[in-house]
Amino acid sequence: MTTFAIVGSGWRAEYFWRLAAALDGLECVGVVSRRAQDLPVPVFLSLDECLAAKPDFVVTATPWGVTPSLVADLVDRGVPVLAETPPAPDLDGLRALWAEVGGSGLVQVAEQYTRVPAHAARLALVRSGAIGDPTRVDVSSTHQYHAVSLIRTLLGTGRGPAEVRAVRTTAPLADPITRAGWADPVEVKQATTTIATIAFDGGGFGLYDFTDNQWHNQLLMRRLLVRGTLGELRDHEVVRLVADRTIVRTEVVRRQTGYDLDLDGFDTDHITFGSDVLYRNPYQGLRWNDEEIAIATLLQDTAAWVSDGGPEPYPLADGLHDHRVALAVEEAANTGTAVRVDVEPWR
Repeated sequence: MTTFAIVGSGWRAEYFWRLAAALDGLECVGVVSRRAQDLPVPVFLSLDECLAAKPDFVVTATPWGVTPSLVADLVDRGVPVLAETPPAPDLDGLRALWAEVGGSGLVQVAEQYTRVPAHAARLALVRSGAIGDPTRVDVSSTHQYHAVSLIRTLLGTGRGPAEVRAVRTTAPLADPITRAGWADPVEVKQATTTIATIAFDGGGFGLYDFTDNQWHNQLLMRRLLVRGTLGELRDHEVVRLVADRTIVRTEVVRRQTGYDLDLDGFDTDHITFGSDVLYRNPYQGLRWNDEEIAIATLLQDTAAWVSDGGPEPYPLADGLHDHRVALAVEEAANTGTAVRVDVEPWR
């Protein structure tokens, strides 16, 4: 049994203790909160009290400004950490955190987007070589460090230098739903879109496109494109060169149970490309949505890392670099000039 604790008790922290309750071999021993609460897991009012329960690792689901000092405190006590994204709010904070804990090997970042079933399937397809070597990735679905993580992972690029350019536009857009639920009545509001290009020095190009509330506003299509030397993946369709004078189109198909007369219950089964299975849901029967599947996978990957020396789920250096590039996107949009991301100490 691998155990973990959570510092923080907000909506993000809830994912971790709720999903762990359904996973074999993983137990949440409690959360650290500033006040007593009635939760389905024990509540500790101090970090010392929490660590007395001897968790194998700690998830920090805390505000940006609090996370760096908390991570440093845990590392100083020799406790492995899974830090919610980003691990520090600004460039000085990123560099300071690396200087303090980068050499410890104890810090991972809770970056789950590459574990979302559709993205995991796309990553498997790209790595199979089906569209050749990836050269460009366009992401229009999520923001900042999450989008940068998808771009870098799908390109297979490292943590090297890049040049970032960006613009912002504002236009009216209906905003029918937020995290709080449906708007009643729906209002048309001014929404800002940030579009950025990221040219990596070692090769590879990223296009970042994000509009306010794009996570929840279902009027905005999610778009993802990966261009390779032999073709393109666009959302759920692939066009590629398979032989001389032979270009084929193939759908990436998700098998979702529970529709019409399928009485197995609503669930994700697998995602295929032709006869190849790109992704198979490891939690079939639990009826989890994609975010829940991704976070559960991240939790189990972290448990494997701390208990049996499994691969790092998402190293601190990658989380820092994702946010470094995201900060460059904001700076480029604010100034209207190109911003260089130079070699950082975590490279």
